[in-house]
Amino acid sequence: MSEEKGIVLKPRRQDFEEIYFNGNQGSLFFSSSTRGKTITTIVVGIILLIVFIFRNDFTQEKAGILYFVSFLFLLCAVFLSVSINKVSRWKKQVHRYLGKLEKCGIYEIKFDDQFFTVNIDGEKETSEWKDFEYFDSNNECIVLEGKCSYMFPRKSMSEKEYSTLKQVIKKNVIP
Repeated sequence: MSEEKGIVLKPRRQDFEEIYFNGNQGSLFFSSSTRGKTITTIVVGIILLIVFIFRNDFTQEKAGILYFVSFLFLLCAVFLSVSINKVSRWKKQVHRYLGKLEKCGIYEIKFDDQFFTVNIDGEKETSEWKDFEYFDSNNECIVLEGKCSYMFPRKSMSEKEYSTLKQVIKKNVIP
């Protein structure tokens, strides 16, 4: 068994926000999970408006088109509102977490061959390496997902620490 190593992070809210809210992720209507639903709802709304304007030109048999398009618009609006609600809850959780990080005095990662521990102001979360199912690293951050999920910005640590953490995670997390 190897010795336990540690990295002390210097969390800055801005570093985390750049990653969490990259690419309109924080936008209620145009985040990656709501963009398609927003566009679909707008298109169906325009079609409903056009059908409503020309409703007097329909014969008795074609009057059901207005009801059908109205139903489609309502359905799209419900799906959009559910997606917006999810994004809103996610944003609140992120802001709460970032507020906690902003106030923290200690943000430390410790790891050895078996365990990975994150300590934020004395609140420790320890996981076995086998609990993690996925990791990704790029020029911005390292993402580690499993029973507990973590994101560590590159700017919050030195280049040597970032490289060490990346190598240790690659070695211990088997996709």
